[in-house]
Amino acid sequence: MNQLSNGYTIFLSLLVEAIPFLLIGVLFSSMLLFFVDERALVEKVPKNPMLAAVCGSLLGFLFPVCECGNVPVARRLITQGAPTPFAIGFLLAAPTINPIVIWATWVAFRDQPEIVVLRVVFSLLIATIIGYVFSFQKDLSPILQPTLARYLKFNQPQKAQSKGLLEGSDLEKEAEVPSILKPGTYLLGGKLGGQAVRMETAAVEATLPAYSPSKPFWDKMRLVIENSIQELRELGAVLVLGSAIAAAIQVLAPRELILSLGVGPIVSILTMLVLAAVVSICSTVDSFFALSFASSFTSGSLLAFLVFGPMIDLKGIGLMLSIFKPKAVIYLFVLAAQLTFLFCLIVNLHFI
Repeated sequence: MNQLSNGYTIFLSLLVEAIPFLLIGVLFSSMLLFFVDERALVEKVPKNPMLAAVCGSLLGFLFPVCECGNVPVARRLITQGAPTPFAIGFLLAAPTINPIVIWATWVAFRDQPEIVVLRVVFSLLIATIIGYVFSFQKDLSPILQPTLARYLKFNQPQKAQSKGLLEGSDLEKEAEVPSILKPGTYLLGGKLGGQAVRMETAAVEATLPAYSPSKPFWDKMRLVIENSIQELRELGAVLVLGSAIAAAIQVLAPRELILSLGVGPIVSILTMLVLAAVVSICSTVDSFFALSFASSFTSGSLLAFLVFGPMIDLKGIGLMLSIFKPKAVIYLFVLAAQLTFLFCLIVNLHFI
């Protein structure tokens, strides 16, 4: 009964910490949707994959969201055609590379300023490297959830057609086929005069309306609220599930066992990588949690917790599954874990 009570308390504390930042994230996402011409923003992203990954990793300074709030913003960037390294860099680095988290880490580790500096440097390096690796995936459709993949598939040809890029291509041949003969269409009556419209495009664009500068301000605000509620329903469900799993693991895992693993330079890093994934503490307060282990764990293992946790944890994995297929999330998880382990091992070998 005591364990059940503790688990319920941890579950509620995770939700209380995460929900405000998830709300900030969906509000940012909706503001981007209705008030910012995202396509103009995306067009200014450097074409070079490495530079795009760096810019995406630093975007957290403009959008200071944690690992709960970065997912809806990253999803909006992807749907608007942002380069893959740019979106991945933001997704992984934004929870750490923002002034709120940097300030909180400084308050917690004021006596160890190297922890603060290395947390920022390692997070930036790992997010940039993984973003650059994903730049080799030219077609995102195989790794995206079906809804986003369909949106990109049917939205991109429309952009190409508007820019006169269909000439002489396979898309031009597809455009020559009467719409009614294409799969996935239906006839709309009324104002559209029976025009054929793709079901996939219509369904997705209904939930992802385009930016329109001509709409009145209060109409945009109403749409912002409606879209925020919709995203909260979708992302909130996986957040609750991830928080429940994290709370259960915290209650069932003996704390004495965890503390006994904090001495070795390798085992301590692996222990904190696992702990960061299952504890799922918000990046704005995780430095204070890590501080409680400072006397028994190595510096490299503390950095492993502070770097890896904001990138990949249980509730974050659940939220990422709203964008990517499981195989892509696993790939992100493995890459982030390997790079974090390597950098933190170097720190341990240097300080020990």
